[in-house]
Amino acid sequence: MNMEFKRKLPIPKETKEMFPLTPELAAIKAARDEEIKAVFESRSDKLVLVIGPCSADREDSVLDYIHRLAKVQEKVKEKIVIIPRIYTGKPRTTGQGYMGLLHQPDPNGEPDLFEGICAVRKFHLRALEETGFTCADEMLYPENHRYLSDLLGYVAVGARSVEDQHHRLTASGIDVPVGMKNPTGGDLSVMMNSITAAQVPHNFVYRGWEVQSEGNPLAHAILRGYVDKHGNSHPNYHYEDLQRVLNLYNEGNFANPAVIVDCNHSNSGKQWFEQIRIAHEVMYSRKYNSDIAKMVKGFMIESYIEDGCQKTGGGIYGKSITDPCLGWEKTESLIYDLADKV
Repeated sequence: MNMEFKRKLPIPKETKEMFPLTPELAAIKAARDEEIKAVFESRSDKLVLVIGPCSADREDSVLDYIHRLAKVQEKVKEKIVIIPRIYTGKPRTTGQGYMGLLHQPDPNGEPDLFEGICAVRKFHLRALEETGFTCADEMLYPENHRYLSDLLGYVAVGARSVEDQHHRLTASGIDVPVGMKNPTGGDLSVMMNSITAAQVPHNFVYRGWEVQSEGNPLAHAILRGYVDKHGNSHPNYHYEDLQRVLNLYNEGNFANPAVIVDCNHSNSGKQWFEQIRIAHEVMYSRKYNSDIAKMVKGFMIESYIEDGCQKTGGGIYGKSITDPCLGWEKTESLIYDLADKV
């Protein structure tokens, strides 16, 4: 094989023993899990906001951001459940560029996957300890989910991974909500097939074991827009798009039909400031149609301390080094506006 086996990495059990979840924190997670689950099972009318930086590039600024979210959460707790994004792996279309905290604990340094695995777990653990938030992460590598399985409140499967069988099977064995994004080309049948696969039991190979999953009834759709064959972005958050997904759910045999609208990516054409308008339009669609209101559980929003983005090594505290994000002042205002509309 044309690869060098550099070193054996710790298994998830070992990493969890290095950075353990205390019984007190486990109780906080259990309460959070129930609150989030109630929304996806339509037992709660609260809105879910999966919100935060495109990529968790630095621990200090991301935790600063999450502490700010915690103060806002207290004010909107009767209307909104906030799930901060701590996205520790950053998929790259070409495989080049910054790959995320997992690969590079120091964005300006060399890749170090051992340090990355430790940094990822410590990061999520600190967020829970300091703010009471269980956070969201993208399942870039299905085998790595076990490193965080006792900490995460929400899991996303990206547009480039949603057709992969291993992601689907692993999602079927996860006991928190897993959002399946529509693929970059926009074919909704791929997304719906992924949800179907994730909601039913499977027998498969996982981390060298034969495992049996129970199926995840909280697997659901994330609409993130799409790119056509000419490279042009197209949205799929409009009323007609939501009605189409509702029809697809109604045609199938799905548990807990649910949609999260990703307000950035191809829905906004990566114009970060459009996320505000998109969220308000979807809220209007929810108000107009009670079936859409029941299906659309909330939003995914890319937000950080500073507006926009910068190149790696740019040096501006709290500014994204990947996709452009909505700054804090606009984010805080948007959350309060959404709470008023719930």
